[in-house]
Amino acid sequence: GLRVHCVAADLGCDEGLRRAAAVLRELLPAPHYGRLLLVNNAGSLGDVSKSFLDLTDPHEINSYFAFNVTSALLLTSTALQAFGERPGSSRTVVNISSLCALKPFRSWALYCSGKASRDMMFQVLALEEPHVRVLNYAPGPLDTDMQLLARTKTGDPGMRQHFQSLQESRKLIDCTVSAQKLLDLLEEDTFHSGAHVDFYDI
Repeated sequence: GLRVHCVAADLGCDEGLRRAAAVLRELLPAPHYGRLLLVNNAGSLGDVSKSFLDLTDPHEINSYFAFNVTSALLLTSTALQAFGERPGSSRTVVNISSLCALKPFRSWALYCSGKASRDMMFQVLALEEPHVRVLNYAPGPLDTDMQLLARTKTGDPGMRQHFQSLQESRKLIDCTVSAQKLLDLLEEDTFHSGAHVDFYDI
C-alpha cells in the first residue's frame, strides 16, 4: 500500500524550488493523509578550502545560503500550509543539524553559519506553531562523501587532521545507526519542540 512519488529538483535555484513547492501543493491537501513528516536533509558543505577572509564573492555566498537556508524555509512553510491543520492529524518537521550549528570550525564559515541559521529558523517555527513538532537533530560525524571532502579539502590543517583522525580511528558513524536514533526520537516523541538534540546525547 506504500506509494512513492519522486521529484527531482535543484533546490539551489528558483525554478527547482518552484517545482518542488508545486508538487507539495498538489499532493499534500489529499484528505486521507493523517501525518506529515518533513525531513530537511538537503545541504552542502561549501568551499571549505577557503578561510573567512577568502569569501569575497557575493554570488558564491548568496548561492550557498539560497540552497542551504532559503530552500529549507520555503519548502517547510509550503508543506505546512498545503497540509493544513486537520483534526486527529500530526505534523512533524525535522532539520538535520550539526555540531557546527553551535560551535565554530575554522575554514567552515559558510557551513557553520548556515547550520546555525537553520537551527534558529526552526526554533522560531516551534515558537510560532505550537501544534507542529519541530526537531533539530545533529546526526554526528557520518561516514559520507561530505566527510571525505572535510578531511581532504578543509583549508585549516588542524581541522583537516581532526577529520582524518576520526576516519583513521573508526569513529565515524554509520548512517543507518544515526538514522535509527532519529527514528527512536520521533517514535518516543518526548523531545522539547525546537530542541537541538545530538547523536551523542541520546
